[in-house]
Amino acid sequence: MYFRSAHVETDISELRRFIRENPLGILITTLPSPNYPTLQCTHIPWVLDVLDEDSNTELGTLRGHLAKQNPHCKAMQEAVERESGTVANGTLQQEVLVVFTGPVQSYVTTKFYTETKPTTGKVAPTWNYSAVQVYGRATVFFDTKAESTAAFLDKQLVDLSEHTERNIMGYTGVDGRPAPWEITDAPSSFINILKKAITGVEITIDRLEGKHKMSQELSVGDREGVIQGFEALGTDDGRRMAAAVRERSAMKDA
Repeated sequence: MYFRSAHVETDISELRRFIRENPLGILITTLPSPNYPTLQCTHIPWVLDVLDEDSNTELGTLRGHLAKQNPHCKAMQEAVERESGTVANGTLQQEVLVVFTGPVQSYVTTKFYTETKPTTGKVAPTWNYSAVQVYGRATVFFDTKAESTAAFLDKQLVDLSEHTERNIMGYTGVDGRPAPWEITDAPSSFINILKKAITGVEITIDRLEGKHKMSQELSVGDREGVIQGFEALGTDDGRRMAAAVRERSAMKDA
């Protein structure tokens, strides 16, 4: 990821918060194979595990799952079997990447640069966005007969539904909010069938990096122009972008 000093996010706790608020990440692998594409990617909702939430250095682990019929899954299984020489769960030798993106993003027109454009004209359009990238080693749980696979998938499905129901949907069961859906609400026989059709992935995070590119590099006048320009659009997306630029602008000035 390319970083300008104005955009880089180095606070590990902030990067962890970003992942949990935007859990749909793109898993990217480059696995040489005679049967499947070398470069593959899959959108997967992830659970982030951290032992010490107060730590600003612990990177943690990611847990996810994908369909066994997905060629990406088959390529990972093939790589593990080739590298280990056995048909059993294992860790990929190659580094993997997971990319998370924030919900607020937009093209930024030069018409918003009310300070620089009228005086010099030396402006160019850009795109505002936020993203976090995770690098690490992935252990693949594909052996349906292994106890480790059953234990991983049981925990993964419970924790993922708990996180998304409560923290993404807001179904807490208190203050008039609906109660969250739980795995136990479905027949156990149905869940067992589903588990046979998925493969678990656990990534030990080696590197965690992110950025908020929200016009912080601009002059104060141009930043204010961007905020006013998005607000003037009169759309929900425009208001969200204006709020994001205002927040990051204030953080830079502070």
